[in-house]
Amino acid sequence: MAMIDDILEFNKKFVESKGYEKYITNKYPDKNSYSFLYGYPVDGMLPAALGIRNGDVKIIKNAGGVISHPFGSVIRSLMVAIYELGVKEVMVVAHSDCGACHMNSNEMIEHMKARGIKQETIDMIRFCGVDFGAWLDGFEDTEKSVKGTVRAIMEHPLIPEDIIVRGFIIDSVTGELTKV
Repeated sequence: MAMIDDILEFNKKFVESKGYEKYITNKYPDKNSYSFLYGYPVDGMLPAALGIRNGDVKIIKNAGGVISHPFGSVIRSLMVAIYELGVKEVMVVAHSDCGACHMNSNEMIEHMKARGIKQETIDMIRFCGVDFGAWLDGFEDTEKSVKGTVRAIMEHPLIPEDIIVRGFIIDSVTGELTKV
């Protein structure tokens, strides 16, 4: 059986046993904060290490936690949280040993081509204005990346000045949070 089939079977049992009851919440974050999470290895640890439960905060996840476009999905999600859900604080949380560190757009393009993406497709996307370097490159320094993300949010023309934005790095082994 494929992984998706296993997930669907588990989901069916989850619903039948009412496993969802302990996660029931509404769309408004209880703690009026918003976490922006880099990467995925700390998915389970982050809420436990920060003392947050389902519904306490709204979490945005993306690879590397960088804002690759000033009007992309990350900023859009933040705007929804601020203007529609009443969020007043944004917490940028990177994690140690991030897989996006040292990512290289040229290597990524080579991986794409090895998986069957044609050079013509890549060229056409470049012609349409996509800067693969800005979009796919990682970063060398996690602290510097967090500071850049915090700055991008604070300086965004559509994010109000009264929003508090702070940056942190969580140790992906111990869960210790360090202010950046």
